[in-house]
Amino acid sequence: MAFSDEEQTRIRQAVTEAERETRGEIVPMIINRSARYREAQYRAGIGSAFLMLSILLTMEWEWMPWGWHATNGGWLLFSVMAAYGFGYWMGTFGPVIRLLTSHERLAYKVNVRAHQAFLEHGLHRTELGTGVLILISLLEHRIEVLTDHPILDHVAQCTWNDMVDVIRNGFQKGDPVESLCHAITTCGRVLTEAFPATKDETNPNELPNELIQDS
Repeated sequence: MAFSDEEQTRIRQAVTEAERETRGEIVPMIINRSARYREAQYRAGIGSAFLMLSILLTMEWEWMPWGWHATNGGWLLFSVMAAYGFGYWMGTFGPVIRLLTSHERLAYKVNVRAHQAFLEHGLHRTELGTGVLILISLLEHRIEVLTDHPILDHVAQCTWNDMVDVIRNGFQKGDPVESLCHAITTCGRVLTEAFPATKDETNPNELPNELIQDS
């Protein structure tokens, strides 16, 4: 999924407005996937090969007048190998990956990717430790909200869970930009309560406000 220039502008404006009265820094990010999941390809290939082998070995003899004897065994091997290749290829598609990968592993991979992004984009370097990453990983259908440690002492986890639900519902209804902007606005209100920017201090914009789009 790629957002248009207009949609990216809406998201950037939402971040700018949300950060206006807080020392918090909000970074929205959307990626196609959090991992390669090669094990799903192997599982799909093996499953497809086993299915093909089972079909060929259980077919009625009169359907195969040539039989699977030594002189024609190469056809059996070729069919099984072709089935494995087809399954391996099918294992690159999102629905197949989600079918063959446990929810726990999907969640773990998204969490790991979120921690990597948190460091890669410098959210851990804010002056007061007020970085918030909103990561949307499309293949896994998962959203991860990751915050710096000082925020954990001021904001309950249920607040971030509710924010995740808002974004997920928006994607399901076909309005991802509106739901993401709404979540960003909510995040800004929460950070304003916990880390307000007082009038007698500067409020630097420590991180870019643009939506990060990555593969």
